[in-house]
Amino acid sequence: MKNNSQAGVLRIFIGSTDQINQKPLYEYIVFQAKKKGIAGATVIKGIMGYGASSVIHSYKFWEVSDKVPLLIELVDEEEQLRDFYEFIRPQLESMKYGCLVRMDKTDVLLYKSGNKRLFDI
Repeated sequence: MKNNSQAGVLRIFIGSTDQINQKPLYEYIVFQAKKKGIAGATVIKGIMGYGASSVIHSYKFWEVSDKVPLLIELVDEEEQLRDFYEFIRPQLESMKYGCLVRMDKTDVLLYKSGNKRLFDI
């Protein structure tokens, strides 16, 4: 990705308890994005939300399971993101619970890597 360029944002809305092969779905998506060379990925944990099922999920400190909404946000060139979506689409469509995937255009103002540090002194 280049500075001051157009890019895409792929947003995937899932639940925190969604799994694939007995592992968290969000981890699967982020690791696959890394393998496919997607420029960046972030998982954001929501505190409350609902989707097509109209069931409201929220964080309550007394509940045993932490079923909250998650947003996976991926940023790269639109074509890269569309290819990645087609790659993960079969897994998303086979999930027991619902999800939402959307794509937006965005302007990349600054994209730079930082220095890798093992520790700060």
